[in-house]
Amino acid sequence: MNIVDLTLTYTNSFTGFSKETSRTIEKDGWNASTLTFYSHCGTHMDAPIHFNVSKQTIDEIPVSDFVGKAWVIDVRHIGSKGILKVAHLPDEIIQQFTAGDSLIFWTDWSQYANTPKYRDELPRISEALANWCVEQRVKMIGVEPPSVADVNNIEEVTKIHQILLKGVVIIEGLTNLEKLQSNCVELIALPLKIGEGDGSPARVIAIEKY
Repeated sequence: MNIVDLTLTYTNSFTGFSKETSRTIEKDGWNASTLTFYSHCGTHMDAPIHFNVSKQTIDEIPVSDFVGKAWVIDVRHIGSKGILKVAHLPDEIIQQFTAGDSLIFWTDWSQYANTPKYRDELPRISEALANWCVEQRVKMIGVEPPSVADVNNIEEVTKIHQILLKGVVIIEGLTNLEKLQSNCVELIALPLKIGEGDGSPARVIAIEKY
């Protein structure tokens, strides 16, 4: 099998994250750090309470919603500020899709992480595609940009999140999708179990079985 890490690396150059030395071997007998992070930075997951869709927080989402078959959709041709539509879903995938499957959109956008373009020009999910995902009972939707919608347009970002969070787990900030060799993988996305959390950084991996 091929196991690919789809998670961005958190460093002090990463927006929304900091790591400071808390203990050292020389002084304290062990090394330890103090971590500070924005709940939606880097590779992360959203909870329904993020946009008040419901009161469900990240720690209350069933762990069964974090694992499952996922289809990888190649939409690298979608450029800056592009709109991802239902029409971009290949017929072969739509024909094989069953309720509970997940979708990963490969835009190659992670190459812009920590640049203004990453946030300000991101390709995003259309309202029609968001509704389709809910209607078809998509389990998880994964994207490379930091959001599924235009973060500079409060109306759009609210609408798309409120549609999807009615039943779809949102994973944002993916990377390394070019390392996948097939369009169907086992997706595992595990957020930190933060009480009353509106979201959380997550370690996300894809498993390809041959």
